[in-house]
Amino acid sequence: MEGFQQNQQHLLAEVRGVADRLEVLDGPTGRRSWPDDVKARIVAESYERGARVCDVARRNGITPQHLSSWRGLARRGKLALPDEDGALFAALEIEAEPTAVSGGRIEIVCGDVVIRFPGDVPSARVAEIAVALRGTR
Repeated sequence: MEGFQQNQQHLLAEVRGVADRLEVLDGPTGRRSWPDDVKARIVAESYERGARVCDVARRNGITPQHLSSWRGLARRGKLALPDEDGALFAALEIEAEPTAVSGGRIEIVCGDVVIRFPGDVPSARVAEIAVALRGTR
């Protein structure tokens, strides 16, 4: 027991080294919330010719894995990218005034779900349902 006390006293009396340099890292800590327009801008930047995901991620202070998950959201249609020349995704255009197909029938097929409308249904209603179905995938 006496030897243990001597070692304990020795450790307490020992002079510890002094830090001659202290580096302070500046940057975000913890979880951040990214607005969709910022996510979309960063994702669009990663799709530019010659861009590498790791370089774009580093410039924007995120991990490459984080950026890749946002790119996946964009591919699944859950993150809208800014409309620029040479856009990667086709735009859906809907006429301002409702139109009807005379005597015909409209079908929306989404996986194993089929929705049928009479030909006189307004196009705005069809578009609303298509957008709702898109959000479920």
